[in-house]
Amino acid sequence: MSDDHAATVIRETSIPMPDGVELAATLYLPPGAGAAPVPVVLEYLPYRKDDSVGRNLELNSYLTRRGIAGARVDIRGTGRSDGDLPAGEYTEQEQADAEVVIAWLAGQPWCTGSVGMWGISWGGFNSIQIAMRQPPALKAIVAVEASDDMFHDDVHYIDGLLHLDEYSLMIDQLNMLPPSPDYPLDEQVLARRFDSEPWLMTWLGQQQDGPYWRRASLRPDYSRLRVPAFLITGWWDGYRDSVFRMTRHAHAPVRALIGPWNHTWPHTAVPGPAVEWRADAVRWFDHWLNGTDTGVLDEPMAAVYVQTWRPPDPGLTELPGFWRAEAALPPERTRSEVLYCGPERTLSAQPDGSGSVRLRYVPSAGIEAGHWWGELTVDQRGADAYSLTFDSAPLAGDVEILGLPQVEIHGSADASPLNWFARLSDVAPDGTVTLVAGGGRSDRPDPFRDPAAPVPGPAGAGAEPEPDWLPLTLHACSWVFPRGHRIRLAISNAMWPMIWPTPHPATATVRLGPAGTRLVLPVVPAPAEPLPEPAFGPPEKGEELPGVRGWGEVLPVRWTLVRDDTGAAAISWRGSAGSEYPWGKVVDEEYLRYEVRDERPAEASARGEARTEIHLPDRLLIFSSVVELDGDTESLRYRFRRELRRDGELIRERSWDRRFRRDGH
Repeated sequence: MSDDHAATVIRETSIPMPDGVELAATLYLPPGAGAAPVPVVLEYLPYRKDDSVGRNLELNSYLTRRGIAGARVDIRGTGRSDGDLPAGEYTEQEQADAEVVIAWLAGQPWCTGSVGMWGISWGGFNSIQIAMRQPPALKAIVAVEASDDMFHDDVHYIDGLLHLDEYSLMIDQLNMLPPSPDYPLDEQVLARRFDSEPWLMTWLGQQQDGPYWRRASLRPDYSRLRVPAFLITGWWDGYRDSVFRMTRHAHAPVRALIGPWNHTWPHTAVPGPAVEWRADAVRWFDHWLNGTDTGVLDEPMAAVYVQTWRPPDPGLTELPGFWRAEAALPPERTRSEVLYCGPERTLSAQPDGSGSVRLRYVPSAGIEAGHWWGELTVDQRGADAYSLTFDSAPLAGDVEILGLPQVEIHGSADASPLNWFARLSDVAPDGTVTLVAGGGRSDRPDPFRDPAAPVPGPAGAGAEPEPDWLPLTLHACSWVFPRGHRIRLAISNAMWPMIWPTPHPATATVRLGPAGTRLVLPVVPAPAEPLPEPAFGPPEKGEELPGVRGWGEVLPVRWTLVRDDTGAAAISWRGSAGSEYPWGKVVDEEYLRYEVRDERPAEASARGEARTEIHLPDRLLIFSSVVELDGDTESLRYRFRRELRRDGELIRERSWDRRFRRDGH
């Protein structure tokens, strides 16, 4: 099928796999692609391409207007592609299929034989992972809001700690839906999708890092990335750390763009200001796919948005700051500035006495820090009330940081497992506290990420490593602390509901002074000479499809918190969104609620509900699911239920009920 729409020719096709399965693909071609071959850029996702046709055309029409084709392909078993649903994310089958897709695209008569990949989130993750396999036709990638570390950075075990959020609810709801727009309900389709095991059940069975997570992670061996990579992230995206690691260690040319947004495309940035990043993406692809000298390798490696102070306000639509080009991340002029935690709750360059301080574990604390270290947050004083806080003196001048701050906690506790968290904040003269960066870790050693343990005494001669040393890397940040403000470090043992509470009541002890807890900041002095300022055009409006529109927001935005005087806390969120198409309407609703009691943290619970209404000319289909997670001191209990109704009649249901041993969580 072919449909001319403005400057873009849209073709629906299928790509055969060696085992006979066919993957559904939408091609976006420049009008003259048949006469003069062009390169093509692939986006490869399980997120049902036919449910996002407007978004796909808007994104890819930027390429077609500049002589590059686009391809959007549904992963096997998802969307309109044949085959069984994968057993989870980034499987060997998914990646092997991608190599076949790339070779097929390269072999089409309208293609020059050069293929690129791009994508946000999942599409960025698998762009990196498929580049690691080095298929011959893949010449370059653009990975937006993605990571090189599947266990530590992804949304299942943030900082290596158990995390449950809207994604876990959404993906197992999405995975059961039949192909649109026909939504067939034959036995084969329902068995492959509706009856498929929920992915959260798999992730709960993999509570520690190991082969399951490292199989698709670049971080254990950066030599596997030899395909040129343009890496894009936002300061308020949960995956931003990987850009710093990959630009330092990749065995391929890299470029980086870090802006003032969260988990969104930069041209539709939330917050903003938004920028038209695709101009740089086209220059990147022109260089590597067309062999055109665009000058992209002669420019500074990174464009970063330097964030200046702002009040704590989740509703901000644009963040103050300015753009700057840097030759490296972190900049070579960066110096480490050590600030010691003192017994008077001070934070200073010179140790101010020694001693220790105790902290009671409050499982319901930490709400003010957000839900995945990746969004604007409220004033931090609510979380600080349940933390140990250490403040610098008012600053004599502005202090800029850029990179990953380090916290060296020297702490122990009377119960284990116990998590440790640190937050870096800016305290304004009026007392308001703006979160700059945060991070967490388990009390278990992490041999994959922890540096060598320090030892006391001169050069550590004849001494044993310090047993209470807990190195903690905060997430990447940019910030300018203004003159007169204070730098605050806050330490705690809970970050609910972002991180699942550990099961035992506990009291922690933190050692202070010259051999105790400290903060190490990546301070960036002003450059000796002014650095160039990257120039971005305003976002370009892409092509639109008639008869397609969307509304609402299904992602968590505003939460409702209820506490009582018994130490019980509950927080909930509800969202809805919909889309209209020429063939019908789809409406999605989601609800998520967490509960915890401070005196019984092992019994923490969460409940999520999802509902998808599909309005077709001849019928109404309703797919619904409920996920529940709770536990005790030894285990976590998981329950999941699916239902399908046609015109109000229940025609299929499935449920799962499993217990998982707590493994450090």
